[in-house]
Amino acid sequence: MPDRDRLSFSFIDKRNTGDIVMKMRLLTRTLAIVLSLLMSVSLYAEGGRTPLRAKNGIVASASRTASEVGVDVLKKGGNAIDAAVATAFAMAVTWPTAGNIGGGGFMVYHGSDGHATTFDFREKAPLAATERMYLGLDGLVVDNSNHRSLLSVGVPGTVAGLYKAHQELGKLPWADLVAPAIALARDGIPITWELYSGFRSNQSFWDQYPSSATVFLKADGSPYELGDTWKQPDLAATLELIQKQGRDGFYKGKNAKMLADFMRANGGIITEEDLEKYEAIERAPVRGTYRGYEIVSMPPPSSGGVVLIEMLNILEGYDVASMGHNSAQYLHLLTESMRRGYADRAEYLGDPDFNESMPLDRLMSKEHAASLRSTIDMNKASISDEKEFAHIYESEETTHFSVVDKDGNMVSLTYTLENGYGSRIVAEGAGYLLNNEMGDFNAVPGVTNRNGQIGTAPNLIEPQKRMLSSMSPTIVAQDGKPLFAIGSPGGRTIINTTLQAIMNVIDFDMNIAEAVEAPRIHHQWLPDVTSFEGSGFSVDSLDLYEDMGHELRARGEQGTAMGVYYDRDSGLFLGGSDSRAGDGAAIGY
Repeated sequence: MPDRDRLSFSFIDKRNTGDIVMKMRLLTRTLAIVLSLLMSVSLYAEGGRTPLRAKNGIVASASRTASEVGVDVLKKGGNAIDAAVATAFAMAVTWPTAGNIGGGGFMVYHGSDGHATTFDFREKAPLAATERMYLGLDGLVVDNSNHRSLLSVGVPGTVAGLYKAHQELGKLPWADLVAPAIALARDGIPITWELYSGFRSNQSFWDQYPSSATVFLKADGSPYELGDTWKQPDLAATLELIQKQGRDGFYKGKNAKMLADFMRANGGIITEEDLEKYEAIERAPVRGTYRGYEIVSMPPPSSGGVVLIEMLNILEGYDVASMGHNSAQYLHLLTESMRRGYADRAEYLGDPDFNESMPLDRLMSKEHAASLRSTIDMNKASISDEKEFAHIYESEETTHFSVVDKDGNMVSLTYTLENGYGSRIVAEGAGYLLNNEMGDFNAVPGVTNRNGQIGTAPNLIEPQKRMLSSMSPTIVAQDGKPLFAIGSPGGRTIINTTLQAIMNVIDFDMNIAEAVEAPRIHHQWLPDVTSFEGSGFSVDSLDLYEDMGHELRARGEQGTAMGVYYDRDSGLFLGGSDSRAGDGAAIGY
């Protein structure tokens, strides 16, 4: 473990006095560092720093059952797109905190033949949405209405996105890919600890919404217990419509009418016209380079790819490998790059169909990175100012999975309901949770402050507009062929989690399992605070980092990255499933 060994001895530089008090302080710090190292070793051991190795393909997701479904599709001759579609539908059954057909997301594909593309199935604002729809007479958001209630629901995109990707690049019949999810919903799945704890923590919502109680509570109204079998017949019926009718099974006919009727009866504004008008979009990926590797990622309305490439461009100007992984100097440069990338995010990025003048080429240019790099003091933190820009709140309850097939084609897919379990509202009779993605728009026009409230124009609410996102599904390529796929959930932390995982592989020579397990930090310009995971960092490095003027705040786990990697030397595929995802697994064959 050479990287952490270097960190553990960084305190020696501070032995500049013979004072007994200073010696005692150093001794105490040394013990703290050793303890931190032991905790870090424990974390890695539990997570498994040795990656899964397979000859014919891997699916790494937050749901072991869904990963198994995806691998079964690969075994039947399906390609990476087929496996991704089947995995996504399975997760709509097994991972209701974020897996969905009532939300939306993004997919990046890179074929072994060099062809790369993306599919944008981000939710849209309904036709009846308005710029100030959540504001009261005082100009403030009323009762958190942009995150709760049916007014928070954007027009779902997941089914349209999966269908479009399959139509363009899939191999196996569509019906075969939806079938496993139907069987899981109809026959039932066991209540795991993740499901049990999620259901219990949302008990008040199930009590509030009868249509949700029907799904998440037993017939007698009692909660599910560990080991119980959870069946979802309404969801199975909706999936059967999608299986038989494709995209139209969700956006037209019986399901569209059920959803629109439910909206009208309960104060929502999504109509059958909204659903019929929704289309997923195939977009060209954004591209950059980092130390000779090709970065292929998601364009707006995801901010992930642009900001990721901008930050990598800044960091490319430094020899970060020589600094040591998660050393104080490395963390300082990470933070300063994050600070500048997130400021640009808020000022410039939004739905490209409504913001034609976004300067994407400039933001992702090496020249822009050099200009930003020139403003970084190597020994002192910059100051974030409320007159500048910040990052709007996004829930961390998203999910990501990565896929590689036997030919080396890769998919990186991130999708979400926004909050955990979305709005917590199930469409009556349809069996699926609805998102609360409208909260990702800037709800208060013109107001930006140090608390993270954003009011910049590119992401204000407009009918049919897609809200800005931080989802960052990414594929790193070498010589025109995909090398590894990576991504994570985590709301506003997603871009930074993906950034650090990529650098862990390229700069610090970690395998894919080590890269997704390593401890990480997050800074987003405003509020001007760096959050760090509570274990795995050298105490001394954090002390030196604070001495530079950075404010630190400990947090729990950040994201749950999932990655697949093609080891060309051995001819094997490697998978890394982040241990932060309790039900997750990388499965291969």
